[in-house]
Amino acid sequence: MLKHLYIKNFALIDILDIDLYPGFSVITGETGAGKSIVLGAIGLLLGQRADLKTLKQGADRCVIEAHFDLSRYHMEAFFEENDIEYDANDCIIRRELTSAGKSRAFINDTPVQLSMLKELGERLVDVHSQHQNLLLNKQDFQMSVLDIIADDARQLADYKQTYDAFHQAAQELETLKEEIERNRQNVDFLQFQYQELAGAHLMNGEQEELEQKSETMTHSEDIKSALYTADNALQAEDTGIVTQLRSAMNALKGISHVFPEAEELAKRMDSTYIELKDIAEEVAPLLEGIDFDPAELDHINERLDRLYELQKKYHAEDTEGLIAMRDSLKQQLDNLDNSDEALKEHEQQVERLKTQCQQKADILTKLRTKAAKKIETEMQQRLVPLGMPNIRFQISITQENLAANGQDKVAYLFSANTSTPLQPVSQVASGGEIARVMLALKAMISGAVKLPTIIFDEIDTGVSGKIAEKMAEIMHEMGSHERQVISITHLPQIAALGAAHYKVEKEETPQGTTSRMEILTPEERITEIAQMLSGSKVTDAAIQNAKQLLRL
Repeated sequence: MLKHLYIKNFALIDILDIDLYPGFSVITGETGAGKSIVLGAIGLLLGQRADLKTLKQGADRCVIEAHFDLSRYHMEAFFEENDIEYDANDCIIRRELTSAGKSRAFINDTPVQLSMLKELGERLVDVHSQHQNLLLNKQDFQMSVLDIIADDARQLADYKQTYDAFHQAAQELETLKEEIERNRQNVDFLQFQYQELAGAHLMNGEQEELEQKSETMTHSEDIKSALYTADNALQAEDTGIVTQLRSAMNALKGISHVFPEAEELAKRMDSTYIELKDIAEEVAPLLEGIDFDPAELDHINERLDRLYELQKKYHAEDTEGLIAMRDSLKQQLDNLDNSDEALKEHEQQVERLKTQCQQKADILTKLRTKAAKKIETEMQQRLVPLGMPNIRFQISITQENLAANGQDKVAYLFSANTSTPLQPVSQVASGGEIARVMLALKAMISGAVKLPTIIFDEIDTGVSGKIAEKMAEIMHEMGSHERQVISITHLPQIAALGAAHYKVEKEETPQGTTSRMEILTPEERITEIAQMLSGSKVTDAAIQNAKQLLRL
């Protein structure tokens, strides 16, 4: 549950530093006092996108921090999976915004991505605002409520795994059919392309070898001249470098016994002599191997022209690309020959997966049908005390084609009067009725999900009097089962049932308008509820009425 909230430099809030308590708490205040600002700050902690406009004017940095007690909610796995230090008694979530537009998020002082903050936030706090009543129009919301009460998460995950495999196999089957049909229409062209490439007798590395041979033969005269010059310089009988170096080396060896310095020089020459002699022995065969054959050069160039022509025609970069295309064409032709067998095999696989999907969808339908009866009964029990004595609430489940969440289409049907036929709840329920239906659903869901903190933002819209009191009793009951429930309200009947009562108000200061939130003392609470009953002028009757509501 949320133990402590700290806000600095957010919108109209300079600093808010306040403790919160388990059970049912209420927040009151005039319209525009800043209650939505507090909710906005909590929303940032839950992973909502930041808007630089929310930074208090003139401030460099905004900080929002909350402390949670997780000791009863078994969340160790989340922290282990994400390598974050776990403290069950004091989990700290923090968001920081700067005037430069930077946003940072932390869980227990560990920097995290916004997506991770949002994932944890969804497990910690559920904020129900007025616009969430529109969720009653949504098929996925109605289905999610049904699945929560059905407790079918394991079966749903199992179904989805099979459905994904079925969906992928069905897509692959369609792709295969299209490919087979396309190849059948183009079989003559494919055959021609394959024959052309196969007839070219392509070999890896052939192009590079031919290009080198062509280059060598084209410049054969220059190469022979250079090799001849090198050979003559190295091995001419009297003037060759090798012959003269040998003579110089022998001369130095001849004086080494009387002139020791010559011995080292002779050794160095000997090493050079051996290397030059090896080079000379390699040059001579090269010279003999260079022959210019015009016919062979023409043959080489013709082969290269053919390779270049094929590469241009088939948009390939080299011979290896042509070989890959040849092999691909061969595979397509082979597939076409075996297409009936491949098609039959894919169709059998799709049919097999579809049957498995259908079986698992049937299991989901049974679980959901059973849960629907439970929801109908419980909603009847919860809504009758909320001023709907003739309420009828029914969940319609019909079958459609297999989809990502099963085969079921869900509709919540509603009638507040015996004379009115059942129709989709969003079409016939008034604003006040929808608020009561949503509260009843939330109360039911909260018991199944064990969410630590639930915040209701003016869920009492469109109700008053005894109905408001009954709604307060439901929220009070929700807060009594290891859960924290906070209601932002304008109704004294709801405010009076809170174990803790906070007030948000605006204040004019020399620095400008600020919002602040404080917990009320028992005396301040009487006055606040009296003002909610009678307006700004608090009468003795209002004071007495407030005390009665507070059961003092």
